[in-house]
Amino acid sequence: EAAQTHSGAIVGSDDVFDSALRRAGAVRVRSFVELFSAAKCLASRYRPVGRRLAIVTNGGGPGVLAADWVNEILLELGRLSPESAMALAPQLPPLASLADLIDLSEEAGPDHFRLAIEAANKDRQIDGVLAIFSPKAGTDAAAVATVLADVNRLRAKPLLCCWMGDTSVVPAREILRAAQIPNFRTPEAAVGAFGNITSFYQNQQLLQQTPTPLTALAKPDIEGARLVIESVLAERRNVLTEMESKTLLAAFHIPVTKTILARSAHEAMMIATQLGFPVALKIDSPDITHKSDVGGVVLNLHNGPAARDAYTDMVQRVARLRPDARISGVTVQNMARARRGREICIGLVTDDPFGPVITFGAGGTMIELIDDRAMELPPLNQFLARRLIERSRVAETLGEWRGAAAADREALEQVLLRVSEMVCALPQLREMDINPLIADELGAVAVDARIVISNTAQATGGRGDSHSYSHLAILPYPARYEQLWPMRGGGEYLVRPVRPDDAHMLQKLVRELSPESRYFRFISQLAELPPSMLARFTLIDYDREMALVAVHRERTATADGDFVETERIVGVSRYVTNPDQTSCEFALVVADDFNGRGMGSRLMMSIMDVARDRGLTEIDGLVLAANPSMLKLMRRLGFEVKAYPEDPDFKLVSHQL
Repeated sequence: EAAQTHSGAIVGSDDVFDSALRRAGAVRVRSFVELFSAAKCLASRYRPVGRRLAIVTNGGGPGVLAADWVNEILLELGRLSPESAMALAPQLPPLASLADLIDLSEEAGPDHFRLAIEAANKDRQIDGVLAIFSPKAGTDAAAVATVLADVNRLRAKPLLCCWMGDTSVVPAREILRAAQIPNFRTPEAAVGAFGNITSFYQNQQLLQQTPTPLTALAKPDIEGARLVIESVLAERRNVLTEMESKTLLAAFHIPVTKTILARSAHEAMMIATQLGFPVALKIDSPDITHKSDVGGVVLNLHNGPAARDAYTDMVQRVARLRPDARISGVTVQNMARARRGREICIGLVTDDPFGPVITFGAGGTMIELIDDRAMELPPLNQFLARRLIERSRVAETLGEWRGAAAADREALEQVLLRVSEMVCALPQLREMDINPLIADELGAVAVDARIVISNTAQATGGRGDSHSYSHLAILPYPARYEQLWPMRGGGEYLVRPVRPDDAHMLQKLVRELSPESRYFRFISQLAELPPSMLARFTLIDYDREMALVAVHRERTATADGDFVETERIVGVSRYVTNPDQTSCEFALVVADDFNGRGMGSRLMMSIMDVARDRGLTEIDGLVLAANPSMLKLMRRLGFEVKAYPEDPDFKLVSHQL
């Protein structure tokens, strides 16, 4: 099936697969060499915070090769700050250079390597260090490795090594291995390994994001947008006109140029005069994807007669070049305000395995040739939108560029968030181009748009409810389950779905439980949750399970008499869907100092409401027979309590939903 938008034409399934891996917190490697290199670095538990890699070397050639590969794989070469370089230079050999690389020269010894790496560790402009050693006559490779092993014990940043050579450096490599310093035989392998671990930990930040389907921006007119889609489908069309596409964008508060459809040359002249000059004319046809290819765009018309003549010429030209195309008329719109604005394309494609994908890159008529595209799976939040922009090549032009003021990045982020809202709320969307979106220092405005829809998607999703997002690969954060409840004895608490950033508070809850409470919940004497279990409890798939946390805000007095408000998780209820997809198993825990305040009942009723909302019909669980308080709560909530035949120490409790 041919793509009907620019975005659909330039995005392939492999690109989408990369985007899905990135959002899942993983890194894709292309060879076994990369795989083993990445594993070696991850085993060293490095946590790089950026992509700036400093290169410390005693050989200029290998250092230059490493620097070239840094640029090739889109890392940044870390350079010492002028202050750091000034302090380090007097302590190095006379031929040392600190301009780009930290080139210690052939005369460098172990102490010179130590001083250079310590300086790089302290420099805020550097995120990681690669030490490259080239064997030289009179230089002890093992002694240099020993110094690096000592420095590594106090490391603040990732340290990687490349000890070139063979037999003469084997003892040095063994020293580095014993010190758990990743070491490689070639500069390119070392740089690639740093790139992989940097991407991995940046992608882990993406994994922590749990965007909501709707942002905190002004509420969109979802019903109005659905009416437009329904009217198009009723006419047995799947491509929206420019006017209809812009109506959809405007319903989600995406700025668009004022556009009016003219059906005759006289109308075009009158509309242009009313809008004010200069204006642009564009052919309006559901059958023409690329208007410029058939002369369907005329810009910068400065008077009425010019608009009238342009209409006539355009309709005749398009009819000659595309006799099969249906022509609805010609749209008339004001020229975009910015002479130095950047042309951006924000798009949507639908991939068979992963569903909708939002794209961002350079726009204009040469979009396929420029081939600039960054992709992200919806839903987006501001962090994800910002990262999406940063991954595109056009991002380099958004600052002050060739005399133009810096473009308003926040406006671009808001457009991306609005597009994310559209994708979540309108599952009929299949493809979309907002091209060009003109961005300048005043904001961003959509000049042209093309949207393709499908009548196979159901707006309510597979379960028949308006909150189902079965068309998305990543389920949005279910903010609709957030509820504020009064607490017995005074105060209130918030019940909401768990988020990945709750890990610290959840660990604190478990640590502060009494040994008996921990045993009742986990059937073990663990003092805290191991990292794997903590991740399992906070990074959940909202479609197959749910965890609700009770969050209490507490005020603590400071030494100077002020008060600091902090949040504390004081209870958790959760369920996991059973393999039969109709029932689920629950678990419940409440902080010891909050027992008897009605929180356990509320958490259980809330998790049952969620399970019922998700179409489940039964909830059950195992309770220790020696836990009378929990059994009493279950009976009060209407659960059936019966013996568990596989273990007499447990009771099986169940409730029909």
